[in-house]
Amino acid sequence: MDRNRQTPEPEELIDLLGDWSSGEGPLYRRLTDAFVRAVRSGDLHTGDRLPSERRLADALSVSRATVVAAYDALRGSGLVETRRGSGTRVSGGAVVHRVPADGRVRGGQATAVIQRLVAQPPDLISLGQAAEAGGPDLARALLHLVREDLPGLLRDVGYHPAGLPALRAAIAAHHTAHGLPTVPDQVVVTTGATQAVALSAQLYLGRGSTTIVESPGWPGCLDVLRAAGSRLVGVELDSDGVRIDRLATALAEHRPALLYLMPTHHNPTGTLMSAGRRRRVAELAAEHGVTVLEDSAHAAALAPGQAPPPIAANPAGATVLTVGSLTKAVWGGLRIGWIRAPQDTVARLARLKALHDLGSPLLDQALAARLLPALPALAPERARILREQLATMTRLLAEQLPDWRWQAPQGGSVLWVQLPPGTDARVYAQVALRHGAEVIPGATMDATGAHDNYIRLPYSFAPETAAALVSRLSAAWTALSRSGGR
Repeated sequence: MDRNRQTPEPEELIDLLGDWSSGEGPLYRRLTDAFVRAVRSGDLHTGDRLPSERRLADALSVSRATVVAAYDALRGSGLVETRRGSGTRVSGGAVVHRVPADGRVRGGQATAVIQRLVAQPPDLISLGQAAEAGGPDLARALLHLVREDLPGLLRDVGYHPAGLPALRAAIAAHHTAHGLPTVPDQVVVTTGATQAVALSAQLYLGRGSTTIVESPGWPGCLDVLRAAGSRLVGVELDSDGVRIDRLATALAEHRPALLYLMPTHHNPTGTLMSAGRRRRVAELAAEHGVTVLEDSAHAAALAPGQAPPPIAANPAGATVLTVGSLTKAVWGGLRIGWIRAPQDTVARLARLKALHDLGSPLLDQALAARLLPALPALAPERARILREQLATMTRLLAEQLPDWRWQAPQGGSVLWVQLPPGTDARVYAQVALRHGAEVIPGATMDATGAHDNYIRLPYSFAPETAAALVSRLSAAWTALSRSGGR
């Protein structure tokens, strides 16, 4: 038994159990089977103490009798043992099949989100993805690529760790048009924005480092920073972006290696940081000598002038890395992102990129090079569609879940919804899963664990999917209310 290992809390245990309530058979049997899988895979270790029946029942929003029956079955199989004064623990006789590391981040918050993305359970409407299907503009660009560009691309050797030159030039022109003068040598292309964050974290962070982040934020990116060995310190936002007074205090107190922000249509609040706030962030970063990683994954969907210039455009002397992506602007399946940074930093990032994959897929990059210059012309139509989707979602919510509250987002494609006081969104998420909806609780999106009565709700669904989703959320809310879970 590892005496230094911390016994999992109910919230962590819920992630390890996964979608335990799906499948067939009595609920207690499904819970028993999930514990068996967790122990035999090594997710639960010998000596780990399980929560009391009542604590686990509350966290899972099931009856105490369900947990009692599951624990009885586990004791009967010899997998756990209960002793007076020490509770129920995983037995030393449990058969464990040790497996290599599987991507979970110790202390992370995105385990369940990532697992469902990998498993893709059938008939589950996920609130973990705010993405749309590819449109006709993507199809037309692909056809032009095949007819006009493919012969030349096939003559290329195919290895471009920093990115296809044509795409680097298109990205540089895109940033220049949005108020950030850029040359191609200041760009490295990545396989999506997540890899851009991961490469930046690998370059600047290490075990024992500190990163300042916004609270709330997106758990997938927060876990990428944790995986690099960094401790996260959350700073709250207001309607104008990250709070400058709290940021100044955190910078002085923690001396971080990195400051990670989403200034343009923040995920999940939709906040658009003002030009003045961006300037103050750059000034504080220069004053404290901290590198800024600004995640502008939503900015590519905007026409010039729809958002203030990036933080990197402010002449304050700070080192700023600007992350972009085509996922939100074009299609989730086009995994093209990038980092705009000083040229010497780009050279270091390109070497790290080469170690990962020798360069992103060439045909995807060529397609992105065709699409990127056309995005400003597509922005008005995309904005119109998002307005209609927002109107549909808010109407459905007002009709079926009138106790829920939210502020109209300044942009992006998600609502940051506040549940009534006294509601634990993690408990509601367990009930929603049993009704076919994956809910992302607010506490998993906050490095401080706050916002535990919020959920992130994308609205970029087709009308029929939005109707089905809200119907499932409403049914789950009714079930939670009847059980006394709120």
